[in-house]
Amino acid sequence: MWLGTLPELRVLSLKSNKLHGPIRTLGNENIYPELRFLDLSFNAFTGNLPMSLFQHFKAMKKIDPSKKAPSDERYGYYENSIAVVTKGLELEVVRILFLYTTIDLSNNKFEGHIPSMIGELIALRVLNLSHNGLQGPIPQSLGCLSSVESLDLSGNHLVGEIPPQFASLTSLEILNLSYNHLEGCIPQGNQFHTFENNSYESNDGLRGFSLSRGCDNSTSEKTYAGSALDEESNSEFLNDFWKAALITGLCIGLSIIYIS
Repeated sequence: MWLGTLPELRVLSLKSNKLHGPIRTLGNENIYPELRFLDLSFNAFTGNLPMSLFQHFKAMKKIDPSKKAPSDERYGYYENSIAVVTKGLELEVVRILFLYTTIDLSNNKFEGHIPSMIGELIALRVLNLSHNGLQGPIPQSLGCLSSVESLDLSGNHLVGEIPPQFASLTSLEILNLSYNHLEGCIPQGNQFHTFENNSYESNDGLRGFSLSRGCDNSTSEKTYAGSALDEESNSEFLNDFWKAALITGLCIGLSIIYIS
């Protein structure tokens, strides 16, 4: 792919075309080293997600808080703007695209597992892999995406539990895991207290906060609490029984003494 020969390429948007087939790389170690924005959504790409391609995204593997939008005119890749779908909204990002690190591969026909090495792209702020045919568990390594604000994995065939590491994603504002086959307990704490039911819709095996189905541990706690209440009730009943028996015995004894 001749685009791979552009070492300074920062923004690549090929969305809403009729591109199809698998994505292959030529083994060039310097392919897309400066890329910070990749949008291939709404095409017909097939095969596994291109792990060999992600490995070359060096600019996405480091966070430079001191980096600011350059004033040099040669960096003005777009005089107008580009649309970015994030957090359920379509935003316009103008002239600072290289700062808004994004991978959007949604609405294609990708299959296979989500590569764990995506967790190395710690500068990512938007990751959208929704509406594909992805399978297997969610990699725990995605819990390393400390800068991610929007994570959309909906509309796939993902299984297993939500990685507990996700609870440490304090920058996460939008999470969409709906329409998969996930199960187990939803992680607790931090941002997970802000997500509503629609983040987990059509995952019948999920339990936990924001859903009407409680986790196993909460069920156990309820069972334990119920048992404790039953024991307490039984204890109170026995105490009342013996008190009544003693009072009855005392009354009978006093009656016998009175009669005699």
